[in-house]
Amino acid sequence: MSSVFGVFWRMYAAFISPPRPYNVEDNDTLPPLKIGILGAAAIAPPALVLPAKSHPEVELYAVAARDISRAEKFAKKHGFKKWYGGKDGYQELLDDHEIDIVYNPLPNGLHYEWTMKALAAGKHVLLEKPSGNTAEETRRMFTLADQKGLVLLEAFHYKFHPAVQRVRAIIDSGELGAIKEVNATLALPKGMLGNDNDIRMNYDLGGGAMMDCGCYTLSCVRYLTSNNPSAVISATATRYSKDPRIDTGTTANLSFASLKPGEEPVRSIIKCDFAIPPRWGLIPRLPDLSVRAVCECGSIEIFNYVMPVIYHSITVRPDGKVPRTEKAYTFEGGKGEEWWTTYRYQLEAFVDKVKGRTPQTWVSPEDSIANMEWIEKIYEESGLGSRPQSTYVLSTA
Repeated sequence: MSSVFGVFWRMYAAFISPPRPYNVEDNDTLPPLKIGILGAAAIAPPALVLPAKSHPEVELYAVAARDISRAEKFAKKHGFKKWYGGKDGYQELLDDHEIDIVYNPLPNGLHYEWTMKALAAGKHVLLEKPSGNTAEETRRMFTLADQKGLVLLEAFHYKFHPAVQRVRAIIDSGELGAIKEVNATLALPKGMLGNDNDIRMNYDLGGGAMMDCGCYTLSCVRYLTSNNPSAVISATATRYSKDPRIDTGTTANLSFASLKPGEEPVRSIIKCDFAIPPRWGLIPRLPDLSVRAVCECGSIEIFNYVMPVIYHSITVRPDGKVPRTEKAYTFEGGKGEEWWTTYRYQLEAFVDKVKGRTPQTWVSPEDSIANMEWIEKIYEESGLGSRPQSTYVLSTA
């Protein structure tokens, strides 16, 4: 459904009124997995609340916020049964024995503490990206999850959608030859992310463009090359005027080992930006959400890899042949609907994993750790350095 009507229909089903779920086999005898959310964050409705409304095996159960009135308002608006608030609200939610899954969309600098506490409380955790402030934090979280036998997933939702998987499948097929260069951008117009009080501008909370938009671009070039970088050739940051420890934009030049011995390394440029200035100082720019790979025998590009359900295009240009454009909203013969967002596909995989089923795709602990390692290396090269590591120590008592 590629028409204008299709765009509006997908947006309506995905973001306004998700279709109610069909019953699954034995659903009458198996209680749903109860979800608790730490923080009434703005990302929670699109990232989890709306996807959960169309999933037959989960229940929106509880939310916690520092301000209990905010938690109550959020709970009543989105159909949660319980809410917690005040200075102990987060811990009270974790102590609720009815809760099976905790979604952690707190600021980056709080990911480690509250994920460790959630795992210690026996909860499976869906953790917003980036997973932590440092790779060491990420490593410790996954170690604890493994020790506890719990599911921990860093929410790189774009990987679960058919669109970016189709791009990788074309690259892996060899149709275009070996990959030579891959570039990714996630840049937003100035003013789109709010004001100076935005948590993305708070160093102590793990702020910065490379932590936010940049974690996607790095993850995507790693995903499409099926490899980790071999070096950060250069990295430059645009520093926030009110706190030079924060980057409002970063550009990094990376190299990846060639897949063929003796050949030049694969080149990569990743760009992230919170504040693209208006054109000619007047005309607002559109977000830049693009990835392009140049191969031996052609190129491939995807527009809007982050939220492809709204609209996306995959343009394949084989050398000497007619270019073609593809779209991929569903998996052939697999789970999914055209209106499923990246987040809905992600929730499907997460529930499958918790239920002991094999998910269609997954983000491994090693993948998450590596992404944070290279974020830190890019920050080091740019002169800004890593974000501050959490001082929280999990009690062993």
